[in-house]
Amino acid sequence: MADLNLLFTLNALLVEGSVAGAARRLRLSPSAMSRALARLRKTTGDPLLVRAGRGLVPTPRALELREQVSQLVWDAEAVLRPVAKLDLGHLQRTFTIRSSEGFAETFGPQLIARVTDEAPGVRLRFVQKVDKDSAPLREGTIDLETGVVDETTGPELRAQALFRDRFVGVVRVRHPLTHGEMTAARYAKGQHIHVSRRGRDRGQIDDALSALGLERNVVAIVGGFSTAIAMARHSDLIATVPERHTESLREGTHSFALPVAADQFTISLLWHPRLEADAAHRWLRGCVREVCRASHETPAPSEER
Repeated sequence: MADLNLLFTLNALLVEGSVAGAARRLRLSPSAMSRALARLRKTTGDPLLVRAGRGLVPTPRALELREQVSQLVWDAEAVLRPVAKLDLGHLQRTFTIRSSEGFAETFGPQLIARVTDEAPGVRLRFVQKVDKDSAPLREGTIDLETGVVDETTGPELRAQALFRDRFVGVVRVRHPLTHGEMTAARYAKGQHIHVSRRGRDRGQIDDALSALGLERNVVAIVGGFSTAIAMARHSDLIATVPERHTESLREGTHSFALPVAADQFTISLLWHPRLEADAAHRWLRGCVREVCRASHETPAPSEER
């Protein structure tokens, strides 16, 4: 009969990527964890983790097993966990939310106030979204994420729309573009800051201008909307950023509707299905939705998958 305790050991090794980290996670000695890894290798017929420089990297078989093992461990813990009615007044838990800096700054204060009022023992940890990798949700290192659902989003993830957004232009107060008619030609002629986490120098705005025979002069590429707005605030540069995402960030600047056609997009809340029925997680999801809805007159569209 298979030793099912090895599932918990394998999960810890795949999450931590090291024998020492897995040992700390399971409160075992490094030697005990090394012996457990040897048993796993013998049981699965695969080395699972192999040496690469000073660290260990998972084998293809380990990567193949990671999601399945994580779900099995979660299900086993759920079976053994006593069912109790959610008591927000005594709930002690830290939730990790991955989002852009604009979302955290715009909605974070209201969300924190709402959460701490209902559940004083709950703490929110915001981490910056530097990529669209779904692995942190799968592995349980984050609880919730906000962003645009696209072809890179893990197909198993749950998603619910929070609000629609659109791009607007941002310049300093008394910038030349604050006077006169805003045309595509005037907009394109200025010096622009382009926002791209991957360092790309083009986006949908450039495609829209190209259709009109125009091209904007991108003089700087930055990784976040907060940086772009800060640069525009103290220069003659033009930043193009999401409107509702950056309300608080744009205070003290001048914003204008883009003179080119740019698609609106939906900002969604994402989570892993293993947390679907978790009462505390469900409560937090409701808090996020209500805070986003209360911040705007237009209700969030009822898109869910």
